[in-house]
Amino acid sequence: MQRYIANRLLTMIVSLLGVTIIVFLLIRLIPGTIVEQMMGTEALTSYETVESLRRYFGLDQPVYVQYYQWITRVLVGDLGHSWRTAIPVLQFILSRLPVTVELAAIAIIVALLIGVPAGIVSAIKHNSPVDSLARIIALTGLSIPLFWQGTMFILVLSLAFRWAPAMEWVSPLKDLGANLSMMLLPGFCLGTASAAVIMRMTRSCMLEVLRQEYIRTARAKGLAERVVLIAHALKNAMIPVVTVAGLQMGYLLGGTVVVEEVFSLPGIGRLLLWAIYQRDYPSVQGTVLFVAVMFMAVNLFVDVLYAFLDPRIRYA
Repeated sequence: MQRYIANRLLTMIVSLLGVTIIVFLLIRLIPGTIVEQMMGTEALTSYETVESLRRYFGLDQPVYVQYYQWITRVLVGDLGHSWRTAIPVLQFILSRLPVTVELAAIAIIVALLIGVPAGIVSAIKHNSPVDSLARIIALTGLSIPLFWQGTMFILVLSLAFRWAPAMEWVSPLKDLGANLSMMLLPGFCLGTASAAVIMRMTRSCMLEVLRQEYIRTARAKGLAERVVLIAHALKNAMIPVVTVAGLQMGYLLGGTVVVEEVFSLPGIGRLLLWAIYQRDYPSVQGTVLFVAVMFMAVNLFVDVLYAFLDPRIRYA
């Protein structure tokens, strides 16, 4: 197990190095820099002023020099400072992290509460009208864009119940009721797409397990159907489901941009979107790198969890 974890950590380091190169280059492919953003498209500014700003932000240096200066700071835990706010990027991210983590946690809970039972029922009622309905709903959940779904939720609730999303996020430690009233709807919106993925995986795994010999043996021994389904079938079908749930949690942590923007939530996703608009390179680079680390850490945790779910699994 220790060797496996060490190998995975080494792989993560190599992958993160690739992430730093990609994000560093991609953000610079977007037309315009922070200098143009600050000056404005119609501003009459002298060439000397523009060049002095470029030197101040280090944009006058070759790209490889800029990358070297940034990566050497990253290696010692310094993600730099925001060019717009002068706040350390890591501090900026951590101040927004609770919102995104809470949103992702609510979404994955919603996804599991909907997806796993729906997948089990669909597998048990294989090729029945219930199974067909469940698959249609899952396909619909995968097909509807999040921005449209979130907008429709707000529109329907505002017209029917005179409700509008709060404009200021409240910590659950200060006011749990106000926090949940703001977070449950976006969490549900974000969780429905993941619920569809988990439902399809649960259904597929349950169908495969229910065809196994040991399931027929358990039924032949006279065990109750509930015991056969929960203690034998579901337990052995959960490993792929846990994999998907772990991947979905990683995606949710980094993929909340649309929902946070629609519901005006001050999370990491909205921070990343703001940084891209402002051409705030250190904030964009630091945020993407932070999200990549979280995603890889969740995947590693899920892989290690396999050994506890199934004692037959051992890592060399």
